[in-house]
Amino acid sequence: MPEPRSGSLTLAELRIQVDSGAVDTVLVAITDMQGRLQGKRLHAAYFLDVVVEHATEACNYLLAVDVDMNTVEGYAMSSWSSGYGDFVLRPDLSTLKPIPWQEGTVLVLADLEWENGSAVVASPRQVLAHQTARLAAAGMTAFVGTELEFLLFRDTYEQAWSAGYRALTPANQYNVDYSMLGTARVEPLLRRIRNAMAGAGLTVESAKGECNLGQHEIAFRYDEAIAACDGHVVYKNGAKEIAAQEGMALTFMAKFDEREGNSCHIHCSFRGTDGSLVMAEGEGMSDVGKAFVAGQLKYVRELTLLLAPNINSYKRYVEGSFAPTALRWGRDNRTCAFRLVGHGPSLRLENRIPGGDVNPYLATAATIAAGLAGIEEGLELEPAHEGNAYGDTQAVRVPTSLGEARALWHDSAFARATFGDDVVDHYANMATVELAAYGRAVTDWERYRGFERL
Repeated sequence: MPEPRSGSLTLAELRIQVDSGAVDTVLVAITDMQGRLQGKRLHAAYFLDVVVEHATEACNYLLAVDVDMNTVEGYAMSSWSSGYGDFVLRPDLSTLKPIPWQEGTVLVLADLEWENGSAVVASPRQVLAHQTARLAAAGMTAFVGTELEFLLFRDTYEQAWSAGYRALTPANQYNVDYSMLGTARVEPLLRRIRNAMAGAGLTVESAKGECNLGQHEIAFRYDEAIAACDGHVVYKNGAKEIAAQEGMALTFMAKFDEREGNSCHIHCSFRGTDGSLVMAEGEGMSDVGKAFVAGQLKYVRELTLLLAPNINSYKRYVEGSFAPTALRWGRDNRTCAFRLVGHGPSLRLENRIPGGDVNPYLATAATIAAGLAGIEEGLELEPAHEGNAYGDTQAVRVPTSLGEARALWHDSAFARATFGDDVVDHYANMATVELAAYGRAVTDWERYRGFERL
């Protein structure tokens, strides 16, 4: 049995809480392609008596549907022709944690297996586990921190739906970036989210206002890569649940309107498996650190689909928006796709490409894979970019559409060698499905543009 991480529940502690009546529900959840928690609410006694030893099952279409849960074609693992069978949800007992915003409830994340015990390789958590295992074999461990921004509205989710997401009331009517007054307006909700996440075992650092109307960010301390992504998905789901309980709604979508989008900057650093520094040397980067960054620059275009998985993702990449357009790196330079920050033990690379809609397991897997490739190939790092990278006409650009990113991913020999054909084809099909759905849709923009004037 895996050893529980600090801040989580042990199985013995869960048994005591169930016996005392303090806990009656166990959520068994996986993360789907879209980065959402999916699973079952189990009676706690049943979980302890049956599921701990024998696991549980769910329909394998959970990794083969679109965001609306529509069954779609093109997935090898799940289809009408194969009968939409089950896969096994094997609880990772090291992830047991209380869910303070739901009464009497704990959560455990599960890994996916087929009935013969083999891994479901396209499962996002498994995709990341494969890359962390490769990194461990090279004597290194990845530490990661994700910074999620969201827009908060004073409408409920039901009101927002009924209004067609138009004319919603933002929680702040002006830019509250770093504003103590602006964040105080919504501090009751922010405080509840922060404290609830601390109760769920996450290490909360801070909350701050951001640029868009009603935009905020709550930050958490870095952790080992898989644990950091586990915390990310628990927080993202929990923040929405808590907002709904308070009669409000928040969104992590990459670009809600024409103002600033929601980012998810991913901070990553490699260390030796013995805890030794790998990326840093004195006040700067080691040769390994330089190769890690060079790997990002060489391979990130081919892996962008894992960093920006939706059509809406690409609308963030606007000059002067704090979302990158140029694939450059710089020392504490927010105009670059990659920003080097910190010194010595805190030295890390901030990947500024992902938006709030990202699946953290896939994005982190891409970052690790590119960095490890740079190290294995001994890549030379170009000089840091000085000044405004938005104006660099010589820079390689971030892909500008889901279609471009899909083609780069699907045709990438590096992606196929690193992630395997099953994973590449699976996520290429996800993009194909989204592009087809968008191609059939008629948008408000088209109606306003053409109803009378065309």
